[in-house]
Amino acid sequence: MNTFKKLSKLSLAVSISLAASNSFAQEEESDTLGFEQIIVTGTPQATTKMKSSVSVSTVVAGDIQVATPRTTAEIFRTIPGIRSESTGGDGNANIAVRGLPVAAGGAKFLQLQEDGLPIVQFGDIAFGNADIFLRADSTVESIQAIRGGSASTTASNAPGGIINFLSKTGESEGGSVSATFGVDYDSLRTDFEYGSELADDLRFHVGGFVREGEGARDTGYSGQSGGQIKANITKDLDNGYVRLYFKHLDDKSTGYLPMPMYADGSSIPGFDAQQDTPHSVYLLNMTRLDGDNNISRSDLRDGMNPVVNALGFEAVVELSDDWTFENRFRISDISGSFVSLFPAEVVSADAMAASFGEGSSLSYANGPMAGQAFTSSANGNGLAMRIHTFDVDLNDMGSLVNDMKLTRNFDNISVSAGYYKARQEISMSWLWNSYLMEVKGDNAALLNVSDADGNSLSDNGLYAYGTPVWGNCCQRNYDLTYNITAPYVAVSADLGDLTFDASFRRDQGDAVGTYAGAVTQTLDMNGDGVISVPEQSVAGIDNANPSVANYDWSYNSYSVGANYSFDRDNSVFARLSRGGRANADRLAFGKIAADGSVSKEDTIDLVDQIEIGYKYRQKDLGIFVTAFMAETEEQNFEATSQKFFDRVYEASGVEVEFAYDIDALSFQGGFTWTDAEITQDAVTPEVVGNTPRRQADLIYTLTSTYKLDEATVGVNLIGTTGAYAQDSNELKFDAYTQVNAFAQYFITDDFTVSLNVNNLFDVVGITEAEEGAASPTDVIRARTINGRTTSVNLRYNF
Repeated sequence: MNTFKKLSKLSLAVSISLAASNSFAQEEESDTLGFEQIIVTGTPQATTKMKSSVSVSTVVAGDIQVATPRTTAEIFRTIPGIRSESTGGDGNANIAVRGLPVAAGGAKFLQLQEDGLPIVQFGDIAFGNADIFLRADSTVESIQAIRGGSASTTASNAPGGIINFLSKTGESEGGSVSATFGVDYDSLRTDFEYGSELADDLRFHVGGFVREGEGARDTGYSGQSGGQIKANITKDLDNGYVRLYFKHLDDKSTGYLPMPMYADGSSIPGFDAQQDTPHSVYLLNMTRLDGDNNISRSDLRDGMNPVVNALGFEAVVELSDDWTFENRFRISDISGSFVSLFPAEVVSADAMAASFGEGSSLSYANGPMAGQAFTSSANGNGLAMRIHTFDVDLNDMGSLVNDMKLTRNFDNISVSAGYYKARQEISMSWLWNSYLMEVKGDNAALLNVSDADGNSLSDNGLYAYGTPVWGNCCQRNYDLTYNITAPYVAVSADLGDLTFDASFRRDQGDAVGTYAGAVTQTLDMNGDGVISVPEQSVAGIDNANPSVANYDWSYNSYSVGANYSFDRDNSVFARLSRGGRANADRLAFGKIAADGSVSKEDTIDLVDQIEIGYKYRQKDLGIFVTAFMAETEEQNFEATSQKFFDRVYEASGVEVEFAYDIDALSFQGGFTWTDAEITQDAVTPEVVGNTPRRQADLIYTLTSTYKLDEATVGVNLIGTTGAYAQDSNELKFDAYTQVNAFAQYFITDDFTVSLNVNNLFDVVGITEAEEGAASPTDVIRARTINGRTTSVNLRYNF
C-alpha cells in the first residue's frame, strides 16, 4: 500500500481547511456540530467529539424529521462518508463507507448496532442483511456513526465503521404518540413511546410502532404490515447502573429488486420506474419444495419479514475510583422470510417465446385477458420478463453476543482489557421458481408459453420449479454456525491538549455446519394427477448429500490515533488503522473445499486506513474535515450474476461535515469526495484501473431549517455525481439531487401537525443495475429511488 505517497496529497485538503477556518474571528461559545457530545460508539474510551481522534457524527430526531426518510436506510444518507443505496425498501440496502466496496450487496465492512451490540455478526449475509432486522422508531434517542478509525478494534468485522442506534432509557419523564399517513400513497403508521421513573433509582422506557399499507410503490396489496415493540428498565446504582431490555419485531415489507427501465433513466411505456414494481395480485402464492423437500407454499405478501425476539443485559459499574467493569449481553432469536421478484431477463415477446423453441408462443395466464395471445404490441412495449422468485426461508438467524471490559484508570492514563464472544447462526433455505410475466405496472399478469404444436410448457405462468436458466443454482440449504472470540486491549491518555489512544484486537473464529445444493426429480406439485412439463423436472435440495463446512480464521487489528487541541475550539487528529472482516455464507458457493476447509486468503479481507482530520468551531459554526485513504481486499460472490470477486481496492478522499446557524435559520450537511480504483483482480484482470461499481466521485447532503414562533420548515438535499453501473465502466448513471421538504405547525405546545414530502421534484435516481453496458434506448434492470411521496404526521407529546 503506497500510503505515504498519497498521504501528502490528502493532508493538503485538511491544511487548506485549517488555514481558512483560522481566519474566522473567535467569538462566543457554540456547539452547532455537537463537539461536546460524549461519544460511546467505536472508541476505546467515552470522550467528547472534539477530543476524540475519530470521525464520528450524531443524528438526532430533528435531523430525521427534516430528511423525511421512508426507510431506516434512508436515514444513513444524511451521514457524511456513508453511501446508502436505500432503494430496496425496508431492508436489503447496499451500504458503503468512504469508498470501501459493496461488490455483492449489503454492508460488508460496516456494522449496524443497537445499543452497542451488532444486529448480526456479518453485514452482508445473502438475504439476511443487517438492516432487514432493524427499524427506526420513536424509541431511538440518537444515532452515532463512526467511519474508519478505532471501529477496527472495538467491533468484529467492522473495519469500515459502525452505525449505532441508541435507545431512550427513561431519563426524562414523558412520551409521545403519533400517526403518519400517506397522502398520495397507501400507508398508515402509529408510533408510541413513554419513559419515566418507577422509583428514585429505577426507570423504564417502552415504545414501538405498528403500520399497514401498500407502501411507496404500487404492489396491488398491503405490502407493509406489522410492527415493533422495545422496552428497557434501568436500575441506577451509586456506582453505575444495570439495565435489562427487550425487543420484538415482526414486520412485513415489500422488497424492491431491480426492475425494467431504459438505460437513459426514462420509464418504459406502461411501467413507471419510480412508482411501479413487478409485484402483483396475480402472483401472490407460490408452490415449491421447502428445505426438507416437502410441497409447501410461500406468500409474496410476506416480502422481507423479520421475526426478532431479543433479550439483553447491560451493566456499567465503577468498582472503585480506579476500576470500572462493563458487560453487555444479548441473545436474539431471529427467523422469517425474504420473498421478492427478480427479473432475470427482459426481452421482446417474440424473443422470449423463441427461447423455448422455434414456433413457441405466449398467452396471458391470468388477469382480465387470460387465455388471449400476448403480442409484440402489448402494453405499448411488447416486453416479457423471465422472473426468478427470490424465495428464501430464514430458518434461524439467531445470535448470542457478550462484550466484557475491565478498565483501570491512572492519573491521566486509562487501560482497558476486554473479551468479546459471539455465535451467529445462518440457517436458511433458498426455494426459487421461474415465471413469465408481462412488463406492466398496476398488477401485471403472468404469461403462459406453448410450443409449436400448442402444447403447454407452463402452469399458470410458472415454467420451472427451480431456476434452470441459472443452472438451478439457487435451490440451497444452509445450516451453518459461526463462533467468534476476540480479546482486545486499549490504552488512552489525556495529556491536556494532547489525547492519545492505541488499541489491539485479536479475532478468532470458526465455521461448522452443512450446506446442500439442488437435485431434480419428477413430482406432481399441484396434485392434479397429471405430470405437466414443469413437473417433469422439479428442483429440490440434495439433503442426502450435503457438503460440510469446517474451517477457522484469525486476524489481528490495530488502531493508533492522537488528537491535539490548539484551544477549546480547534483541534487536529491523525490515525492509522488495520482491521479485518471474516467472510461467511458466500464462501459456500465454491470456496469451501470438499473436506470443509477454506484457504486462509479466502477466509478474511483486510482493510488498511490512514486518516487526518481537523475540527473547528466558532459562534454558530462547526466544521469537521477528514482526509482518508484505504486499501481493501475483497472476496465475494454475487448470486444474481453467478460471479466471484477476488480483488484489491484503493480509495482516498476528503470528508466534510459542517453546521451553521443564523438566528432562526440553520444549515447542516456534508460531502464526501472519493477517488477509488480497482488495483488488483485475480478473476477479471481487465477491470484493473477502473472505478468500482456504483462509486460516485462526490456524494453530498444539505439540510436547511427555519424556525418560526409556531412553525418549522425545512429542506433536505441528497445528491450524487454520476457512477458506473458495473466494474467494466461502460454504462454510467446520471448524477441526481433529491430534494425532501418538511413543514411542522404547533397547534399547541404539545400537539403538532407535519407535512413531509420525499423526492419533492420527482427526480429519477438510479442506484444499481444488472447490466454493465447499454445504449440509452436499451432496456436494463435497475433500482431507482422512489418517486414523490407525501405524508402527514400528527404528534402529541405528553
